[in-house]
Amino acid sequence: MGLEYPHFLINFKTAGSAVGRDGLAFAETIDRVSADTGRQFVVSPHHSDVRLLAEHASLPIVAQSATPAATSETGAITCEAVAAAGADGIFVNHPENPTPFTALARTVDRCSELGLESIVCVTDRKTARAALALEADCLLFERPADVAADDATIRSDPGRIEAVVELVESVRPETAVFVGGGIRTAADVERAFDLGVDATGAASAALEADDREAWLRSIATAIPASLE
Repeated sequence: MGLEYPHFLINFKTAGSAVGRDGLAFAETIDRVSADTGRQFVVSPHHSDVRLLAEHASLPIVAQSATPAATSETGAITCEAVAAAGADGIFVNHPENPTPFTALARTVDRCSELGLESIVCVTDRKTARAALALEADCLLFERPADVAADDATIRSDPGRIEAVVELVESVRPETAVFVGGGIRTAADVERAFDLGVDATGAASAALEADDREAWLRSIATAIPASLE
């Protein structure tokens, strides 16, 4: 289990156009582009569709959130449930779904026990250093202001991303770095990998594309075949 790098992740978030059969159809398009281009794509669907996509597509799946059953209450989405449904990883936190850092360690540990990739969102070097102490598998560098932004950090201040990459390489190089927030074009993707990240992804740009398959094929041209 776990995820392979490099990859490009598409988050379905709460989009009504990517639920149930529509979500599966989108995943099948992503799957086809991945197979045709030889580039790795990952999806993060609605929780209710994790099993559907796991059973009918061959894409790796990251759950949008989850918490350990031992500390969850009725109605919560648990790490155990998404693992059983076929997920390969979990966004432990996210700018749009913040979680106190004090609660992250339990989820990261439970992911490790279940063989799930733990992805912890960080917004700067300080939070990145704290997340590295948790021994997370991957850090998602994404600033809240970058979500769906036209002038995101990847274009306006790429040095911030490079600084996080350098920190991870010096402190815990086995942790992967994922940059998100405002990724829209193949040029953005190429720039991200040139900065040294292991993965990148998008939500709004993918979901809002007039021709999703054409957009995906454009993105695939910028995803490296390997990190070597």
